[in-house]
Amino acid sequence: MSTPALQDLISAHAGLPGAMLPILHAIQEALGYVPPDAIPLIATALNRSRAEVHGVLTFYPTFRAEPTGRHVVQVCRGEACLAVGAEGLASHVKRAVGCDDHQTSADGAVTLEPVYCLGNCACGPSIRVDDEVKGRVDQASFDALLAELRELES
Repeated sequence: MSTPALQDLISAHAGLPGAMLPILHAIQEALGYVPPDAIPLIATALNRSRAEVHGVLTFYPTFRAEPTGRHVVQVCRGEACLAVGAEGLASHVKRAVGCDDHQTSADGAVTLEPVYCLGNCACGPSIRVDDEVKGRVDQASFDALLAELRELES
């Protein structure tokens, strides 16, 4: 997104109370992440330091400072999911996708993220793929899901 387009998004939300969060949400909605060149623009518009904007951006796990893969896979690490095998599932997912948490697979298909509750505790271990939560996921069902994602891309 060009600087003028970023500036337009920022200007559209700068007058709101607590404008930084609406601005960050608007940019992420438009781009899928908040690029580094948006930070000084936001800081200037809100009369804040770059450090303050960066601090808010990195404090909330909802915001991303880098583009993601075509799919985002989150493996729940909440206590209920851990009690039913989420740690083993997380290890398997990392091997199957070929990257670690907070990374994107070499083919750009999948970004892995840990999450600490998906609100699906009775059906753990749970994962979220993009915006869909799936419960009672084991290694085999994850492999089938990953194959399905890759098939959709072919």
